[in-house]
Amino acid sequence: MALARVVMNQVEQIGNTDLLKIASLSKLCGSDIYVKCEYQNPGGSIKDRAALQLVKDAIDQGKLQPGMTIVEGTAGNTGIGLAVVAKALGYDLLVVMPNDQTAEKTKMIELHGARLHAVPPVPFKNEAHFYHTARRLGAENDNFWWANQFENTSNMRAHYLRTGPEIWQQTAGKIDMLVSVSGTGGTIAGNSLYLKEQNPNIEVWCADPDGSGTYEFLRSGEYKAEGGSLTEGIGIMRLVENFRQAKIDYALNLPDQDLLSIANFVREQDGIVLGSSSALNVAAAFFAALHRAPGKTIVTFACDLGERSASKLYNTDYLQSRGISPVAEPMDKLTNRYRQAGDKILRVTRDYQNEAPR
Repeated sequence: MALARVVMNQVEQIGNTDLLKIASLSKLCGSDIYVKCEYQNPGGSIKDRAALQLVKDAIDQGKLQPGMTIVEGTAGNTGIGLAVVAKALGYDLLVVMPNDQTAEKTKMIELHGARLHAVPPVPFKNEAHFYHTARRLGAENDNFWWANQFENTSNMRAHYLRTGPEIWQQTAGKIDMLVSVSGTGGTIAGNSLYLKEQNPNIEVWCADPDGSGTYEFLRSGEYKAEGGSLTEGIGIMRLVENFRQAKIDYALNLPDQDLLSIANFVREQDGIVLGSSSALNVAAAFFAALHRAPGKTIVTFACDLGERSASKLYNTDYLQSRGISPVAEPMDKLTNRYRQAGDKILRVTRDYQNEAPR
C-alpha cells in the first residue's frame, strides 16, 4: 500500500489523483471505464493543475513578481484553483466571473481568499464578457498579471507534463481511448498530445454539450450551436491556442437529459456523485465504449466535486425550469439508443491545428 504524502502547502497536493473504475457502466458495455478523480485536488477540480502551471511558468519567466496580483476570467473552477495556488504562494487574486455560475463555486473562491468581480453573462463579442474584463484589468494595472487560461499554453503543459504521464503509468500503457470535454482545451490537448506520443493508436474523443460550437467547428470549420447546457465552463465558440494543440479523432454531442440519466445511474449503482461536466465525460465514454469491441480500457475525467452541481444537475426545480425531466431514462433504453446512434459520431479530419485564429 502506498504511503500518504506529507506536504508543506496545498500546491504540493495537486496531482497524483486516483483512477477509479465505474463498475456499473463497465459491466454494461464490456469495457473498463475509468475516471481520473480530479476532485481529489485541494481546490476540488482538474483546474488546480492548470492554475499551478500557469503561475509556476509566469514566475519562472519573470512575468509574475512578488507583490503582484493575479487576475483571471473564469467560469469558476479555474478561479478556485488559482485561489488555492495564489494563497499558498503568497499572491493576491482577483477573479472575474459571470454572475450566473453556481453559488457553490462563488463561495469557494471567496473562502480561499480571492476577491470576486462578477459580471453579466454576455456573448464573447461583448466587451463586458468576463474574458475581456479580465484582460482589460490586467492591461490597465502594472501590478496585475493576467493568467489568460484560454491562450496561455502553460494550461495544456500542466497535462502534458503530469496528467498524461499519470494516466499512462496507472494503466500500464494499456489505455485504448481517452474521452474529454473541452472548455479552454487544456485538458484534452495536453493529455492527447502526451498519450499519442506514447501510442498513436489511442483514440481521443471530444465530448461537447448543447450550446457549444466545438462539435460543429470540428465538422465544418464554423462555430455554430443550438440550445444551451447546464454544464459550466465547458464548450466554446472560438478557436483558442490550447485547443489548437489537441489531437482529436472523434467528437460527440450529447444533450443535458443524458447527463442527468447517467449521473443518477452512477450515483445509485456506484455511489459516485458526478458534476455536470463529469457526467458529460462519463456519458460520452459509455457511448464510445458501445461502438467499439469489448475489452477496451477507456479513461475520462471526474472534473470536479459533484456537490458543485447540486443546485443545478441535482435540483428538480432548476431542471424543470430548463425543460429537463428530473426522471432518469431507464438504463436499458439509453443503452439501446446509444447503440443505434452511430451517426452521432464525428470522425475528425479537419486540420484545425493550422487554421487561422478566429
